[in-house]
Amino acid sequence: MASKILSTDSKTLMKKNLQNEESLITTKTIDENNKQNRSESYTRNEVWFKTELKWINIVTLSLLHLCFIYACFTFNFFENLMTTAWIYGMIIIAGFGVTGGVHRFWTHRSYKAKWQLRTILAACYAAASMNDIFEWVRDHRVHHKYTDTDADPHNSNRGFFFSHMGWLMMKKHPDVIRRGCEIDMSDVLADPIAVFAIKYSSILKFIFAFLLPMMLPVYAWNETWSRAFVSQIFIRYILVLNFTWSVNSVAHIWGSRPYDAHINPTESLFVNCATVGEGSHNYHHIFPWDYKASEFNGSITTNLIKFFSKIGWAYDLKEPSEELIKTVAMNRGDGSHSLWKAVPYSANKIE
Repeated sequence: MASKILSTDSKTLMKKNLQNEESLITTKTIDENNKQNRSESYTRNEVWFKTELKWINIVTLSLLHLCFIYACFTFNFFENLMTTAWIYGMIIIAGFGVTGGVHRFWTHRSYKAKWQLRTILAACYAAASMNDIFEWVRDHRVHHKYTDTDADPHNSNRGFFFSHMGWLMMKKHPDVIRRGCEIDMSDVLADPIAVFAIKYSSILKFIFAFLLPMMLPVYAWNETWSRAFVSQIFIRYILVLNFTWSVNSVAHIWGSRPYDAHINPTESLFVNCATVGEGSHNYHHIFPWDYKASEFNGSITTNLIKFFSKIGWAYDLKEPSEELIKTVAMNRGDGSHSLWKAVPYSANKIE
């Protein structure tokens, strides 16, 4: 099955939207530590690029958000606290599928996972009901390689709305598509569980993101179908989407940069809480291969990965040494890291 997907679906997925337009190209390199190196010069395109709008996405996302706003004002969260708790529970489940699964595992390979854990990750990610694993990983690898340039799918230099959700409402910039075709996706397509999840993405999303989350409240604690539908579709699903999108927008615009003051990604406590552990984004763009996605332990996703490591389902957890983190923070940071407080002012200079 994997070979079939590799020979047909991958080419189709990477090339089907190729637009034959010329644009300015940003080139970047990444060193062996995956630290972004802006040594190659580029010219930034200051003109807002014009591309075809995706009206289906515009209408769908707009209606869903209008329903979300209406539901937040009309839904009685105290009528059944089990249903309200289940909203939070599904946010954690879907969030772990995104952060621990498609992000830290399939995109960055920050740890290895046995088939049992990969199955759980695939199911949890399906509960988030986003693009299939192939598309998500490809776009995120492009994002890291060409961060905040025309080749970045959700370039934050184009403003908050574009980086948050506007990028989903229009066809991609030609540079994004061109660079996406160059990304090596062979590791994802070599994983039979990932290939299965890609092939049956629509079915899995319907089951794990909508059907089962609505059925449980109805049959487990006698919730009504209407309240189960509103709580899971109009509230929980929209929250998961916006929490995930906030990594691309909020964590690229507002916050401190203790590890590298020269890049847009920031440290955001709000994003860290909303995404169960993805708010240390300045750190993550310097050490994308760290399974914690942060210098510190304690996030829900990190603790779950450590739990699966203890039972043997996760192994080879990668993380940088304390000395490397300290060196980077002292040489490149904006001074907000706690290390700077112990060093005389004369030494606190970014080289």
